[in-house]
Amino acid sequence: MKKNTVKNLTIASVLVVSSFSVMAPTTFAEGSISDLKEEKSQVEEEKQQINGEISETENKISENQSKQEELVAQINSIETQITDTNNKIEEKNSEIQETNLEIERLNKEIEELKVKIAERDELLKERARTVQQNGGSASYIDVLLGSKSFSDFITRVTAVNTLVNADKSILDDQKRDKELLEVKQNEVKENLNQLEEAKASLESLKAQLDSKKKEKDALIEELRAEEAQLEVDKSELEEQAHELHEMSAEIASQIKAAEEKAAKLAREEAERKAREAEAAKQAEAAKQAAESNNSGSNSSNNSNSNSGSSSTPSVSKPSVSSGNWTRPAAGYVSSEYGARTLNGRADFHDGIDIAKSGSVPIVAAADGVVSKAYYSNSYGNTIFISHYINGTEYTTVYAHLSSYQVSNFQTVSKGQVIGYMGNTGKSFGQHLHFELYIGGWTPSHSNAVNPRNYISF
Repeated sequence: MKKNTVKNLTIASVLVVSSFSVMAPTTFAEGSISDLKEEKSQVEEEKQQINGEISETENKISENQSKQEELVAQINSIETQITDTNNKIEEKNSEIQETNLEIERLNKEIEELKVKIAERDELLKERARTVQQNGGSASYIDVLLGSKSFSDFITRVTAVNTLVNADKSILDDQKRDKELLEVKQNEVKENLNQLEEAKASLESLKAQLDSKKKEKDALIEELRAEEAQLEVDKSELEEQAHELHEMSAEIASQIKAAEEKAAKLAREEAERKAREAEAAKQAEAAKQAAESNNSGSNSSNNSNSNSGSSSTPSVSKPSVSSGNWTRPAAGYVSSEYGARTLNGRADFHDGIDIAKSGSVPIVAAADGVVSKAYYSNSYGNTIFISHYINGTEYTTVYAHLSSYQVSNFQTVSKGQVIGYMGNTGKSFGQHLHFELYIGGWTPSHSNAVNPRNYISF
């Protein structure tokens, strides 16, 4: 529910009650109380709706906070994974560095193996040349057949076997070293490839974790902004609920006053009918008695009227201006609307102060209905009047009065005396503090305007 709903209810209350002043007593008793009770029912319904919205908003805030807690836990887990992944990447970097050192060492071994292989190749080539020059394998037979004795034969056989085995050993070493060289080269390359792949996989995982953390951070920022807005909404709803509560209490007070007034009017009506019945029975005597009573009543009324006039201070009120507005009091302007310094502190004055000594009457600045007349700790005796001029709602405030002469929901005319200037509430010297609002009065004074825009002071 928006704030203007509360304002509309207030306006409706003022209009309903202000219309009672022109109704007959029975219409007042039946119509006003019924309308007030209906208005109170509407206010209670609105208040219940607002309380429901407050509860719903609180649930949304609770859900939002739970989501934030869950996201914070997820972010902490992701940060732990990122730290672990960074450590693993560093480990792989160390292993890659060690492997590169190993590769350098193996390269040296490989160079040494290449030298050995080259030497063996040269030896085998030399052996092959010798065999070829001596006619191939037949030379070994010549060696054996050339033995001089069996012992010499055994010696020659041993020597030939040694040469044959040596040649075979060289061939075997040559083959083994070549295979070892290939194995070591393949192992180093495979190990390095595995490390590079593991590092690339870890770096990909870290990139994914960084992206996921960024998404979670963005989500939590959105939730925090949403929570802040929900708190603002809740505060506004609570303010509206408070206004509706006060409005309901005010309407209940009005209902009670209306019921008391209706009962009083009913008693007066019953007494009037009783007197009329008695007068009908008395005929001529009642007529003479009535004439005598009327004469006495007029004398009494004149006496009371003169007495009241003598008790009222004989003071002047400001002349009523033409147009919709008029000056609310005589005197000089002691403080203008706008920024000012009060007691050494910067302040913003939301109205105009008019000061004058003596008993100074305060008048309604325009035709309207008294929406509230009461005592405030800050404003003192205060009157609020609602005006409807050319389709626009205005509210005027008259503060620090010594007394007020009007009641709630009383219709007043421009220039009508509504109270007297005073020094009540938080005031420093006798003056009238006068405020003008477009729309209804608000505690923040956000819709207050400079009265000089409408009234000549």
